[in-house]
Formats: sequence, structure tokens, C-alpha cells
Amino acid sequence: MDFVSFLIQVLNSLQYGLLLFLVASGLTLVFGIMGIINLAHGSFYMVGAYLAFALTSLTGNLMLAIALGLPLAFVFGAILEWALFSHLYKRDHLEQVLLTYGLILIFEELRSLAVGDDVHGVTIPELFSASIPLSDNLSYPVYRLVISVVCLALAGGLYWLIQKTRLGMMIRAGSHDRDMVKALGIDINLLYRTVFALGVALAALAGMLAAPISSVYPGMGSSVLIISFVIVVIGGVGSVWGALVAALVIGFADTFGKVLLPDLAGLMVYLVMAVVLLWRPEGIFKKG
Repeated sequence: MDFVSFLIQVLNSLQYGLLLFLVASGLTLVFGIMGIINLAHGSFYMVGAYLAFALTSLTGNLMLAIALGLPLAFVFGAILEWALFSHLYKRDHLEQVLLTYGLILIFEELRSLAVGDDVHGVTIPELFSASIPLSDNLSYPVYRLVISVVCLALAGGLYWLIQKTRLGMMIRAGSHDRDMVKALGIDINLLYRTVFALGVALAALAGMLAAPISSVYPGMGSSVLIISFVIVVIGGVGSVWGALVAALVIGFADTFGKVLLPDLAGLMVYLVMAVVLLWRPEGIFKKG
């Protein structure tokens, strides 16, 4: 592997890892802070991708589709939390698993009825459709760099929100002692609804951003869900910073595993998880 090919794989690893972080950060908020095992989280990624396809078909512009789809995803998440997930906080994990698995089946059936089972493409915005030449034969798409920049900006914004704002302070307090937060006069139900809606919006945004490079197809949320749980466990349950580090580790392991060890590519993610958990059973970072 020459230097240019190595550089391309590094950029691909960063882009993939940062995109996984968007999905996993929403999952770590819901799973780590609210205590909900949400097997339907990958479906929100799929919903985002199909929103990008549908709204881009209507508007002719992916950026406008994302601007319209993101608030829709947030509202959708808030309604779901109010209608279903708000009843699960004091239930055991088996009931959470059964409900969220049922949601996966419902979302898949609704997707099939609405748009069919075909694979769909989403056009990259003309502004970002160019490629940067890296050698005589190789270049790197500008859109992939845009995804990386957007994800980095969101990672910084999410860290600031959780660690530096009053809302973040309430979220962190609510994750440790729900009853005490309620006793202090904070509307914990509204707080959790906001957190859940934010998690849904982040997963949907990841799907919207990924749609032009991965296509839009049935069941696309399943593999993302599994990797996202791996990231949450490796990073430390409830740690947004840990989710970022773990997502980058998984991005590099998966990308370079497919290039250097193709026969073991399917195992690389899980081998990394096993090694990390043997080293630090609680994950790389604790909740924070």
C-alpha cells in the first residue's frame, strides 16, 4: 500500500468512524442516561436515509432535505417518547427489548408499504460533488470530507451541550438520580423527552448524510445498530466522549481490516471489543 492509498484509507476510517459516532451518541444518551435498551435505534438511522431520499426527490436538494428532515425527526422522536418510551422507565429490560424489537418490525413494514423494497440512490449536492486529486489516478470525494467536518462540529457541540450548559447539567443529574431531580422541581419527563428526541435526530441525521454514499435500502439500520451497541460498550455506557473515541477506533479497525485482513474483516470489530473489555470492563471512559 503506497502513501496515497494509505491516506485514502485513513480518511475513509475517519469519515466512517465519525458517522458511526452520530448514531452511537444518540444511543449512548438513550441507553446510558435514560436506561432504555432501544433496539429500534438503527431504524431511526434508516428513517433518516429514507427521509433524505423522499425529501430530496421533492426538493431536488439534499441540504434542503436535511434542513426539513432534521426537525421532523426530532418531533417524531418526541412523539415516540411520549406515546411509548415514557412508560418503560420503571419496567424491566425484557419489556424494553420486546417493545423496541416490535418497533423494528413496524418500521420495516411501514417502509415497505411506503416506498417498496427497491434500492434507492440520493444525489450528492452539486456544490460537494467534486473530488480532490491525490495522485495521477486517485482522488478523494469532497462530500466525504464534508461529512467528517459536520460530524466533528456536531461532536464538539454535543460535548459542549452535555458538559457546559444548564441543560447538560440537568441531563447528567437526571441520569444519576431521577427522583432527586424531580424533587428539585425539574420536569424530568420533559427532560427525558428532549434527550430521546435528540438521540433520534442524531441517528436520522447520520442516515441522511450517509444516504448518497451508501444508497438507501431495506434493513440498512440493522448492521448500524449492532456496531453502535459495540461502540457504546467499548466507549463506556453513557459517555459521549467515550463514544467518539470508540467510534474512531471501530472505524479504523473495520476499514483497515477489510483492506489488510479481508478474511477476518467481519471479526475485527468484535476482536477490538473483546480486547478493550478485557483491558477495561467498564469501557474506555466512564459515564460523563
